Amino acid sequence: QVQLVESGGGLAQPGGSLRLSCAASGEFTLDYHAIGWFRQAPGKEREGVSCISSSDGSTYYADSVKGRFTISRDNAKNTVYLQMNSLKPEDTAVYYCAADPTYGSSCLRSDLSYGMDYWGKGTLVTVSS
Repeated sequence: QVQLVESGGGLAQPGGSLRLSCAASGEFTLDYHAIGWFRQAPGKEREGVSCISSSDGSTYYADSVKGRFTISRDNAKNTVYLQMNSLKPEDTAVYYCAADPTYGSSCLRSDLSYGMDYWGKGTLVTVSS
């Protein structure tokens, strides 16, 4: 069974940075699959934050994080990262990573959650002074 585990959340000050990690257990190789980051703030719907395709490494970002967040892979560590800079209080949320089980999958720009069947349990990010 595929397990995705997020880490790296915590408390950051406005303008600060955090780096989230998404690691997979077992034989699931993240490089072969589209991986997305999502977040859900209290009382709000889940939002797609970023996605990286397997097929060509294309990356996508929500307008709210464009220019501040960067998604990347470390294939040697079988880990996908979300580098978050210039954090704002409105970035406060539980952040989840998810994977599309289809080999060679790509992100769907119009719906980053499309095809994402494997989900982690999330890591809390709080941005506050």
